[in-house]
Amino acid sequence: MARTRQGRNGGAGAAGVADSAVLPVREGEDPWTAEEAAELRVELETEVQRLRTEIAAAETAINGLVRDSGDGAGDDQADVGSKNVNREHEMALAANSREMLTQTERALARLETGEFGRCEGCGGAIGKARMQAFPRALLCVACKQKQERR
Repeated sequence: MARTRQGRNGGAGAAGVADSAVLPVREGEDPWTAEEAAELRVELETEVQRLRTEIAAAETAINGLVRDSGDGAGDDQADVGSKNVNREHEMALAANSREMLTQTERALARLETGEFGRCEGCGGAIGKARMQAFPRALLCVACKQKQERR
């Protein structure tokens, strides 16, 4: 059963974080503290910066691979194939990083609005422990299991 607990301080949360008292928790869980919410925000912001750096590096590598693929005079089929595999690998890594960046930025936005930890499927609390372990989660365990069975 999902519920929202009121915090002891009742005041505003950390900068850029909804009042931690309004972040949903599951029955039996301790409410989010302002410190936990602020720590989570820092973790997410650090992840955003890491992913942006990773994407920039991957794009630089892709550009280099594309540039190098044009001067393949004398390359045999194995060289061409190897270059293609490397380029595809870098493109897949960049796409994965972009998706993670989108999810992380969404988690930050949800943290700011107080929707962080609320299941987009059923509207109940996802669970504080789950959100601490995987802050990009959008579904509670039950809704995630239903989604995976489809």
